Amino acid sequence: MMYNLSDIGTVKRLLEENGFHFSKSLGQNFLIDPEVCPQMANEAVSDGETGIIEIGAGVGVLTTELAKRAEKVVSIELDKRLLPILSKTLCDFDNVEIVNEDVLKVDLKRLIKEKFGDRKVSVCANLPYYITSPVIMKLLESKLEIEKIIVMVQKEAADRICAEVGDRDSGALTAAVNYYSKAEKLFFVPRESFIPSPKVDSEVISLRLLKESPVKPKDETVFWQTVKAAFAQRRKTAVNSLSAGLSIEKSAVSLILKECGFEENIRAERFTMNDFCLLADRITDYKIKGENR
Repeated sequence: MMYNLSDIGTVKRLLEENGFHFSKSLGQNFLIDPEVCPQMANEAVSDGETGIIEIGAGVGVLTTELAKRAEKVVSIELDKRLLPILSKTLCDFDNVEIVNEDVLKVDLKRLIKEKFGDRKVSVCANLPYYITSPVIMKLLESKLEIEKIIVMVQKEAADRICAEVGDRDSGALTAAVNYYSKAEKLFFVPRESFIPSPKVDSEVISLRLLKESPVKPKDETVFWQTVKAAFAQRRKTAVNSLSAGLSIEKSAVSLILKECGFEENIRAERFTMNDFCLLADRITDYKIKGENR
């Protein structure tokens, strides 16, 4: 039996029959817009041989569209209360597997190898707002064998994620996105597209994974320590935030900034990717000199 999961009455009836109540702590808002999920699925699936990791199946509205297009869909769903509902809404598809786990705890490299083998793999998700940053950071930092990430996020998050490093909206997440991928906004999704309706609008974005990063720091660990320290206290000057975050004397940070050609009162949001790379390389040199004293 095929369910019309874009019909609010059908969804409500399904939820009521299974005694399901929305969880605020899990940030649950289910899509009911009939146009959004087909568009997302078309963006995520390159061809019929593509494998898809979906994060958060909900009642299966996006899962259904992905299953129509992809060779295999593995959906990671944390809420076990949704499993009996998904067994009904996805019963017509033999290419869907539900993994009842927390995506932030799953070994994604191992999952991709076990579930997809040599298939091309992409990620597609309607992400709960409260885990947007940690999920995207995990997907990028894990250096997975995936082609692209198609996700729906809060519009404000989309602005931040798709900004250029050095723009006012940029932050540590922006730097990670720019380092590992090419970000692009795809389309706007109004708040009325969900049940229950959230207080903010959303946007679907694409992160196409890069084979090579646009900058090549001497020490990648120091690079990310520098980026995260710089944005940890973004209202403060870079001297203060870097000194606190990297446990380096302010006088030393001031000298490093001067050697890089930056003003002493510069703030993190003004650094470009190349600036962060230059800064991190100087900090790497400083650390090496300190260790060799």
